Amino acid sequence: MPRLFTALEIPRNVAMSLSLLRGGIPGARWIDVENYHITLRFIGDVDGRTADEIVDRLDRIDRPEFQATLTGIGSFGSKKPHSIWAGVSPSPEIYALQAEIERICQRIGLPPDPRKFTPHVTLARLKNCRLDDVVHYLAGRGNFHTAAFTVPRFVLLSSKESVGGGPYLTEEIFPLQEASYGNAYAGEMEPVKSLL
Repeated sequence: MPRLFTALEIPRNVAMSLSLLRGGIPGARWIDVENYHITLRFIGDVDGRTADEIVDRLDRIDRPEFQATLTGIGSFGSKKPHSIWAGVSPSPEIYALQAEIERICQRIGLPPDPRKFTPHVTLARLKNCRLDDVVHYLAGRGNFHTAAFTVPRFVLLSSKESVGGGPYLTEEIFPLQEASYGNAYAGEMEPVKSLL
């Protein structure tokens, strides 16, 4: 069975902005643009029955679409960095969606994810890269940010066991409810009628 995880997709225009960050660290292995994503929950290798149950439960998630923005660049592994990432502006919606997926996975019997959820897009994997090169790279790109984009769905992706970074296959798509941002508060904008 392939390794499964839930994720948010990155729109093409945002992915193109991220692709401009490629290069500048000797020895880094840069993620292909079509494999950019925001991991919500790593599930791992599960049997077919468990995978079907996960899909069935995820299909019942009933949440509205939301806006997301990528902002800032950083690395994981302070003294020996192992990856470079673009951050995601914190939003209650992304944390709520991730928490619901985590609860579903635990109810099915998967162990809790040991890592704290830190929404990000992995840009590069680092192996034997010099700390000075990583620090210099990050220093020159700290003000990175994208325009806000709509997150209309989340997906279940699979990957073959490798060193990470794709290629990923979309196994299932889970749409979020369409939100009407323009008229969301139109009803509240009506003048208050006085009873006097």
